[in-house]
Amino acid sequence: MITGILTEGLIYGIMVLGVFMSFRILNFCDMTVDGAFPLGACVLAACLTANINPILALLLAFFAGCLSGLATTLIYTKLKVPDLLSGILVMTMLYSINLRIMSNRANISLLRCDTLFKKIPLLFPGIPEDWAIVIFMAAFTAVLLILMNLFYLTDFGLTMGALGNNPQMVISQGVDPRFVRGIGICFGDGLAAVSGALFAMYQGFADVGSGTGVVVSGLASLMLGEFLIRSNKIGLLTFRVILGSILYRALMYFARRYGTNIGLGPNDLKFITGILIIICLIISRTDITKYLHKKISGAKTARPKKQ
Repeated sequence: MITGILTEGLIYGIMVLGVFMSFRILNFCDMTVDGAFPLGACVLAACLTANINPILALLLAFFAGCLSGLATTLIYTKLKVPDLLSGILVMTMLYSINLRIMSNRANISLLRCDTLFKKIPLLFPGIPEDWAIVIFMAAFTAVLLILMNLFYLTDFGLTMGALGNNPQMVISQGVDPRFVRGIGICFGDGLAAVSGALFAMYQGFADVGSGTGVVVSGLASLMLGEFLIRSNKIGLLTFRVILGSILYRALMYFARRYGTNIGLGPNDLKFITGILIIICLIISRTDITKYLHKKISGAKTARPKKQ
């Protein structure tokens, strides 16, 4: 149970990092994630069935996700289509492209393929397979967080953050906002594709419908992380994204396991996700989290002194 929650939380957390870049950093409503997630899984499946190295397959999945983000950016900038509609158009077209990549098959089994998750237990001898996968994903995610935090501290990363808050200031500095925005969207969708590829290897098959509702679950994870930690430091901003993803997966697990007691089933998970987002929005607007943080800090300072 715990290993499954942690593994899925870390895998989907990579996708949520991409959602964080587009929705929070760039203030761009990118629905391409719903198509980029299964795109990574389909590219990986096509590569593994062709006996391509799993690490190289992951890189190809990342670049495929970047290309999907590039398509969204070009539609948005060149054709002047709104950001929401641009993402929906690319997401819709990616469904047919994903089917083409998998030779017009809706899903492909990876059980007979040499996946990365089959090699991970060999790296950690003496450790149960489930925990070996958790350790590997934790290390992989930690390295990714460090690289992203370093990127956000560079001049280009600071410019990207400024673009989401004040585009006119970026333009006044002589920087082309289309280029900066395009790089961010491409990278965010690339992360979503990597997440989809990793999840396909973890569950043992790739499916063209695996991206349905992914961006909604990503937003729910993002909001849950913001509820847990309030900070403006980039290190904590990215770290709470992963925490929110793990918490979201835990909530979904308990909803699947104990929801039957109140008449809920697997078909109600999307409904539960929507309720979670609404609750997070209500909490953020009423600023309950600030009130709770003040109460906790006040309780710590009001402890009686020892005689």
